[in-house]
Amino acid sequence: MQTPYGEAIVYLGDVHSIPVCFMPRHGFNHSIPPHKINYRANIFALKKIGVKKVLATAAVGSLDLNIKPGTFFIPDQFIDFTKNRVHSFFNGDRNGVVHVDMTEPYCPELRALYLKVLNDLSYTGKADGTYICTEGPRFETPAEIKMFQQWGGSVIGMTNVPEVVLAREMGLCYAVICIVTNYAAGLTGNVLSHQEVLDMMGEKKKQIQHILEKMVVALPLGKKCKNCSIPEHVKPEE
Repeated sequence: MQTPYGEAIVYLGDVHSIPVCFMPRHGFNHSIPPHKINYRANIFALKKIGVKKVLATAAVGSLDLNIKPGTFFIPDQFIDFTKNRVHSFFNGDRNGVVHVDMTEPYCPELRALYLKVLNDLSYTGKADGTYICTEGPRFETPAEIKMFQQWGGSVIGMTNVPEVVLAREMGLCYAVICIVTNYAAGLTGNVLSHQEVLDMMGEKKKQIQHILEKMVVALPLGKKCKNCSIPEHVKPEE
């Protein structure tokens, strides 16, 4: 799809006759690094297609030895430590200036449903905690990890911001389920590798598919939570 912010790739399909869209934010060959993802084009495309609810996934590192690799994690807050990304549709140009509330960054209803599905499937999961988002694509230093722990961070990743912010600006119900792939730098003394992230994601692939399938079937499609509603004047120009 062509958008005012560039091109976005969206795949259309269905799950048990329920229409769905799939958007591989890194590309199918993982060719787009996190700091070069066109987040605005992606979210705008979903909005224009008519998407109402966004079920995001993300690979993260753990900042807490009690949150083990292989755990599914559902954050309720984030801290943005990115540096060079465009974070808003409302930059004073075509859409003016609008300040959008982020008291609850993630849709509480979708988060609760994620947790219910995890429990129903007997998968190891943890709800509530803070996602730290860094610029990437490098991993963080042990010194940075210590700082993020002091800030109250639970997990660390590179993709969720500004995606979650843009979804809120578009009035989309949005929540993310994270797969903890490893402990962050300095927690165990081991050297981090990209391969361990890929290995854990591969190991969890079937479980992720089961979670998303059950989420789609259980979604209240005709209902929009008040937390994700925005006034008409906030809509970015199409």
